[in-house]
Amino acid sequence: MASFLFSLIAVALSVTSVVAAPFKRNPFAFLQKTRSDSAIFQLGNITYLANTKYPKATLSAGRGPRNDVSDVPLTVLYTNASVVTRDILESTIASYLETDDVFSQDFLAGLLLSSTAPGKASVDASATSYIQSLGIEHVVYSSAFSKVGGHGAPSAAYVDISVSPNLPPGPYLASFSGGSIALSTVYRLYEDTYRDFLYGSYDLNDGNGTHAYLDYSFPSFGYPAIPIPSRLYSLTDTRAMAGDRVAIKDLYDIKGLKTTGGSRAWEYITSPASANAPSIQRIADQGGVLVGKFKLAQFASGANPWDWQDEHYPFNPRGDGWLTCSASSSGGGCSIAAYDWLDFAIGSDTGSSMRRPAAVSGTYGQRPSQGLMSLEGVMPLGGATDTAGVFCRDPVKWSRFSKAWYTPSLFQSPNITGLSALDVPDNQGYPKTILYPTDYLPLNNSAAQVILQNFISNLTTVFGMTVKEFNFTATVQAAPDPAVNNLTYLSNGPLGVINAYTQWEAVGKPLITAWKSLFNGAFPPIDSARRPGWRRYNQTANTAAAYTAAQAAKKLAVDWYEENLQYSTPESCSESLMLFDIGTSGFPSYRELNLNGFPNTSFLATTPKGAAVSVANICPIYGCADYVVPIGEVPYFSNVTFITEMVPVTIDMVVKRGCDFVLLNMIERLAELGVLKTVKTGKTAF
Repeated sequence: MASFLFSLIAVALSVTSVVAAPFKRNPFAFLQKTRSDSAIFQLGNITYLANTKYPKATLSAGRGPRNDVSDVPLTVLYTNASVVTRDILESTIASYLETDDVFSQDFLAGLLLSSTAPGKASVDASATSYIQSLGIEHVVYSSAFSKVGGHGAPSAAYVDISVSPNLPPGPYLASFSGGSIALSTVYRLYEDTYRDFLYGSYDLNDGNGTHAYLDYSFPSFGYPAIPIPSRLYSLTDTRAMAGDRVAIKDLYDIKGLKTTGGSRAWEYITSPASANAPSIQRIADQGGVLVGKFKLAQFASGANPWDWQDEHYPFNPRGDGWLTCSASSSGGGCSIAAYDWLDFAIGSDTGSSMRRPAAVSGTYGQRPSQGLMSLEGVMPLGGATDTAGVFCRDPVKWSRFSKAWYTPSLFQSPNITGLSALDVPDNQGYPKTILYPTDYLPLNNSAAQVILQNFISNLTTVFGMTVKEFNFTATVQAAPDPAVNNLTYLSNGPLGVINAYTQWEAVGKPLITAWKSLFNGAFPPIDSARRPGWRRYNQTANTAAAYTAAQAAKKLAVDWYEENLQYSTPESCSESLMLFDIGTSGFPSYRELNLNGFPNTSFLATTPKGAAVSVANICPIYGCADYVVPIGEVPYFSNVTFITEMVPVTIDMVVKRGCDFVLLNMIERLAELGVLKTVKTGKTAF
């Protein structure tokens, strides 16, 4: 906001005369203070939060009267015009209304007006008449203007005030006191009606990067309130993620908030994070806005919906509203499918935790190449299998955000992954071959398979690719090296050790030790997904040495895979693109156990007959990049609403480790041609 260098403003207070009937605004109604000393208020039927403890800017008076008034909904408006007219004000306000879901004309009780035009600006008679017609009671002109007369309040006083150069346009809650103005950032509070969040949060603006959780919920069912800032605040911010509203899985540290992993027991023994995880700091540094933490299966497990205890399972807006959100990153995928006011959600994927939630919610989501993002400051599951992903509705925005997020400075060290250092080209070296694994395809729903075939046809047309059918399981089992040809061993042995050892050492053992000390030797109350394994954890078998051996075994498998199955050529980062479906094959899968027993329904995490492992395990074993994209939807008869509903159809696009950006370029090209589309929120994706 580099050219907002104005230092003096004149404040017109208590404008009382009007020449036209003023615009009818909803009055300010204070509701309560938060525990962080922010104010919750209403304008009409819309609820807002104002960060009154740490205002965005305080403008200090140099001279003039000290008229005091608080709680003024005020708009900061910028123009580049040297003569401000009614048309300019009217069109700017109209553009603000069109751009933003937080700003409304209720914030025109006050107006701070500035111009970036060279020299002194002026306000003509049509503009002052328009200001009067809006009934604006408090008008502030920056020093960019010559002294403004005829502003509609002959008795109003002017004072000189210094202003911050970093004050963005948009709505604020203003307090005039002693000749100074405090402008507090405003957030619109949205109801989390699908119960996908644990809570909303916001930046305290305390100068230390601290966040506060919002201790406010809406009446009736007690839905959490999620604070969403104005998009106008980032209107001129050129950073890659400027103004993007981002929800965070409660595995990632955010300064000032507790990272609970979805466990009340862990929340009890832990303290608020003292710093953002580097992955989260990257988002903040690029202008992203952290709006809250979403629900997850406890400790990032694969728990079924009916096995959740500490949290109420989130709701999926698709279809009949009773479909599963899957497990670990469930709140992320379903919140992106539910809410237009949310742009991105950050999750993690160890076994399937990004990809299945994306599949069942009909959104874009990925398990990136192993090692593409630092997981420092993130509650772990498997140190050498964890990855960080992004949910989004728009394929182009998904690509843009992902490329800005996955920066080389945050790639993981080979010491962590046990694999070679990552090289991630960003070019059009597209795959030449589509690998079609016959042990995982076709889709079980014939209507969904038609959609997949059309998608494959588009791939071959756009990129000149050829389709190669093969049996994935048989191909691996045919490898001459017994260290790499046993998929069951790779899945249960090395992956089992990596996933068990890491979380036990970082979470399970500390929790059990602390709980026993606090509660007379008691075992902590945790969900059933982790209770049996941690109750009988074998520390003799799962050792640091066993973990190192597991990493070495995984590396052997990855090396074989990248030499024989998905490999690079001089023309292609990944010679092949493999397709499969980690989702439900076009059938509904329900949050209610018994509903999955009906015909044409599906449980998640099933392994097809003839396949050695679940398709979800392929990239955790081989480190490859697995990106889920929605390609359509099909009808089903709901045993909840007893009418025909629609369920999303998605497909996994898989490339060799390190080829993420090439795949994202493919996805952008498919979006440009209309093959991949932005999905809607709500019952239907398209």
